[in-house]
Amino acid sequence: MTDTPAWLHDGCRRLLTGEPSADHQAAATALGARAGAESLTVTDIVEAFLHAAEAGWDLVPTSDAHDRGGLLLRSLRRLTVAAVDGYHQAEHDEVSRSEHDRDTFIDDLLAAHPDPGRLAARAQRYGVRLSGQHTVVVARAPGLGHPAAHAIDDALAARFGAANTLTSLREQELVCIVAGGLRGVPAELARHLLHHLGAGRWQIAVGRTHRGLPGLATSLDEARNALDLADRLGFTTPVLQAADLLVFPVLLRDRDAITDLVTTVLGPLTGARGGAEPLLETLAVLFEQQGNHTAAARVLHVSVRAVTYRLDRIRALTGYHPGEPTQRFTLHTAVLGARLLGWPEPGT
Repeated sequence: MTDTPAWLHDGCRRLLTGEPSADHQAAATALGARAGAESLTVTDIVEAFLHAAEAGWDLVPTSDAHDRGGLLLRSLRRLTVAAVDGYHQAEHDEVSRSEHDRDTFIDDLLAAHPDPGRLAARAQRYGVRLSGQHTVVVARAPGLGHPAAHAIDDALAARFGAANTLTSLREQELVCIVAGGLRGVPAELARHLLHHLGAGRWQIAVGRTHRGLPGLATSLDEARNALDLADRLGFTTPVLQAADLLVFPVLLRDRDAITDLVTTVLGPLTGARGGAEPLLETLAVLFEQQGNHTAAARVLHVSVRAVTYRLDRIRALTGYHPGEPTQRFTLHTAVLGARLLGWPEPGT
């Protein structure tokens, strides 16, 4: 008991006098909260109360042992429970404050125009080098709650080191800041999302690695833009690399040119029975399956003969066929451009 502070022993002795009132219980709750704030343990609190009760019991006359002893035991039970509740509530409040501070720090890191001066002191606390290289990984995971997000954050920190990953749930996006060129984080994040949400309910994009505070915002934008593009293009790959999608912003910079390509190459498909969409979907799936007719048929839920028939119709209408090496790139680019433009409009 020598390591337990005197204020805890004195407080327990003062509280264990008389019938425990509401004021006594409030004081016990505050006592437990202070013990938690000073990094004591629940055992320290319980032992201090028991020590005080033992000392009080020795002062109870034998003739009053039943009445005064019973009162002492009632006080011990109620006040110990109140103190332990105060301890756990303070512990919960501290965890909440720490999580809020961490989330706020991540938000400030990823702001469009962060203030290095305000971030410097907090960055040391989290082991972040503001001038270092970082990669931002973004997971869109509707339905992911804060408990699961915190579990994933803890798991990533345990696997890669607390100073190497910072993870925060921002609306429906799980944002992870990764130090340097550390590999393996996206795959590990995918594994945990699969565990918490199941397959097909999330998608991850990895921004490029950049240096310094401005690089964090850039990497975040790249990851988000990659997810936006994947949604527009119908890409279902679980983990996307922003670097692999750099061609699409280039296409969109010259909207007139890509529109001309789409209407020139694919425009004749609108004259097909059933419209252009089924044939366009066939081309998109075929390219995703690297030209494998059997795999494309499986994804489309049709026969291989139906895929072949559709490709023949595409060739008859447009003059282009994905089986021709010199025409494959033009067709593929036109199909991707159509997805970016939302062509054809519904009903056409």
